[in-house]
Amino acid sequence: MAGEHTCFDGPVRERELSWDRSPWHEECGIFGIYAPGKDVARLAYYGLFALQHRGQESAGIAVADGRHIAVHKGMGLVAEVFNQDNLRALKGSVAIGHVRYSTTGASSLVNAQPLVFRYLRGMVAIAHNGNLTNANRLRRELGARGSIFQSSTDSEVIVNLIARYSQEPIEAALRRCQDELEGAYSLVVMTEEKLIGVRDPFGVRPLCLGKMGEAWVLASESCALDTVGAAFCRDIEPGEIVVIDSQGVHSIQGRRAPHSAHCIFEYVYFARPDSILDGETVNLVRRELGRNLAREYQVAADVVIPVPDSGIAAAAGYAEAAGLPFIEGLMKNRYVGRTFIQPTQEMRDLGVRLKLNPIKSILKDKRVIIIDDSIVRGTTSRRIVEMLRQAGVREVHLLVASPPVLHPCYYGIDTSARGELIAARYSLEDIRRHVGADSLYYLSLEGLFRSVTRGAENFCAACFSGRYPIPIPSTEEASKYSLEG
Repeated sequence: MAGEHTCFDGPVRERELSWDRSPWHEECGIFGIYAPGKDVARLAYYGLFALQHRGQESAGIAVADGRHIAVHKGMGLVAEVFNQDNLRALKGSVAIGHVRYSTTGASSLVNAQPLVFRYLRGMVAIAHNGNLTNANRLRRELGARGSIFQSSTDSEVIVNLIARYSQEPIEAALRRCQDELEGAYSLVVMTEEKLIGVRDPFGVRPLCLGKMGEAWVLASESCALDTVGAAFCRDIEPGEIVVIDSQGVHSIQGRRAPHSAHCIFEYVYFARPDSILDGETVNLVRRELGRNLAREYQVAADVVIPVPDSGIAAAAGYAEAAGLPFIEGLMKNRYVGRTFIQPTQEMRDLGVRLKLNPIKSILKDKRVIIIDDSIVRGTTSRRIVEMLRQAGVREVHLLVASPPVLHPCYYGIDTSARGELIAARYSLEDIRRHVGADSLYYLSLEGLFRSVTRGAENFCAACFSGRYPIPIPSTEEASKYSLEG
C-alpha cells in the first residue's frame, strides 16, 4: 500500500506515545535591506513580521549607518521585542533582521541574532538560517587556536571563521568560509556599508532577492518581499554570494555542489503558502500534494476538512480531485499565544481545544476525511480525532499529505532524535489505533515528488527517505545542546 511503513517492535504503549510537543519547529527567518534614505529598521520590522512563522523565540534587527552598527534584539515575537522607541533609535541605510527558533543552542538572549562583532576590518553583523553539521569540529579547532565563544549557537562558528580570514575583503572571507562549512546555511551579512547574502552549496535553506525602487532586499521567503513592497527578482543560487553596495548588486559564484538539495519540507509545511521558493509556488505544490493523495487513496466519505492552517491547500486539492465537498470543519483561534501555560495533563488536553474547535452542526453524522500536512509525534492528531468524535462525526479518515517522517533532520529542523518520530517506531496500523482514526493513509514518496515541477534529485527529502545529501554528525554531536558544554 502506497505510503505505508511497517517498523513494529511490539505493542504500542500509551506512555511511549504521549509526547506533548508541537509537531514541527520552524528553523529561522532572515531579512536584509539596502536602502539609503529610507527607514530601514522599520522595513526590516515589517519583513520580520512576514517571516514570524519561521521562528517565535527571539527577534532582532541590526542597522548600519556607514560608520557603526547598532542592534536591538530580545526574546519573544517581533511585536513583543520592538516598539516605536527602539525602532526610532536604529538609524542607517542598511539593516538585517532575524527571527529564531533554536535548532542549535538554548533559547536564550545570548543566542538571539543578529550577532554583531568587531574584527580587523571593522564591524560585521550576521543572521543565519540553517544548521552546520560540522559545527562541533570547527568549534574545537577554532578554540584550540585561541577563538573565544560567547554563545552556544553554531552561527558563532561562522563569525570566528570570518575573523580568521580578516586579512581579506569580506566577500573573499565568506568565500573561504564556504570551503570549511558543512550543512545548511542561508546568511545575511552586513558591514558598515554593505549587505551580503550567502547560500550553502546545496541550497538547502531558501533565500531570495527583491528590488524596491532603488533599494534591494534579501529574505528567506518572497512573502517578506511582498510585505515591504519589493518585487521578486530571483532566488539566490546554491553557493552564490550576492554583494549589495553603492555600486549595485554583484554576484560571486562560490562553492557549488553537484546538485541542489532544497528542503522539500519547506513546501509541505514550513513556508507560507503565498511564497515562491526556487521556482515553486508553495500553495500550488500543496494543492498538488492533495490531488496526488486523492489519486492514491479514494476513501468513501461525505466531506473533506483540513487541519488549519497548513493542511488547507492540500485538503482543497484532495476534495477537487476526489469530487467531494471541501468545508472548514475546524475553526482556528488565531489569538492563542505560543506559550499558553499547560501545568497539568488536563490543561494540555484543553490546549488543542483552545486552538481548534469543530463546527458540530456541519460535521454531525458525517463521514469525514481530515487532511493534515504531516504526523511527527501523533499527539495533536489524536486530540483532533477525539474532538471530531465528540462533535458527532460518524467516521474519521485521517489522510496525510506527505510520507511518514522516519528520520531526523540535521539541517535546521528540531527533530534530532529518531525515537521521537512515531512512524520510525510503529506500523501504520498501530499509529492508526493510537490516533483513533477509522483509517490512516500517507502520501507516497513518489507522490510527493510528483507534486513539484523540478526533479527529485534537486530536493532533500532525508526526513522521509534517510538519504542525506550532506554528511551528518554523530549522535552525540547532533544534539541541539551539543555546543552548550
